[in-house]
Amino acid sequence: MSEDEAPEPEAPAGSDEETVDAKLFGKWDVSDIQYSDPSTRRYLAVTPVAHTMGRHAQKQFKKSELSVVERLANRLMKTGANAGKKQQALSIVQDAFDLVHERTDENPVQVLVRAVENAAPREETVRLKYGGISVPKAVDVAPQRRVDQALKFLADGAHSSSFKTPTDAAEALANQLIGAADYDVQTYAVGQKEEKERVAAAAR
Repeated sequence: MSEDEAPEPEAPAGSDEETVDAKLFGKWDVSDIQYSDPSTRRYLAVTPVAHTMGRHAQKQFKKSELSVVERLANRLMKTGANAGKKQQALSIVQDAFDLVHERTDENPVQVLVRAVENAAPREETVRLKYGGISVPKAVDVAPQRRVDQALKFLADGAHSSSFKTPTDAAEALANQLIGAADYDVQTYAVGQKEEKERVAAAAR
């Protein structure tokens, strides 16, 4: 190469010439997720990013734009022993996804979305006071709260199934996801949803 010829600059990181991995955990494609419940679809965001480092916490309802996978991991940290252990929670979710794929041969992200839709209660009760008397009243559940409740039921079910038992957390979570996706009433999440709706139906 002559002195007049300068070497071509290397392509910067993140340019079009570089291959970008747009898969969750480097494995799961999230571009073709199917939704069966139109009411919760806008609150079930699915992105390849599994850890946003709390950027969603600036606004009250910003969590709806957060990936449902990360929201599930955040729910797994709610117990005292697991508080703040985000990497451990993400590792549990990743291992659970591998188990779900082995058992169902489906995209585990699709299974998660279906499980949340099936475990989301449509009705619940509130207590109204009339002259010092508390009366239960059935109300419809807002779509955002439906997703919140479903994620809570899935995380609580995984915790109760693995706490002080031989079942590890990843396997317990995988069982909850598969059971809820198949609408198995023996699953904790679906059972809690059915119980809430049964109590609400009695309070109409």
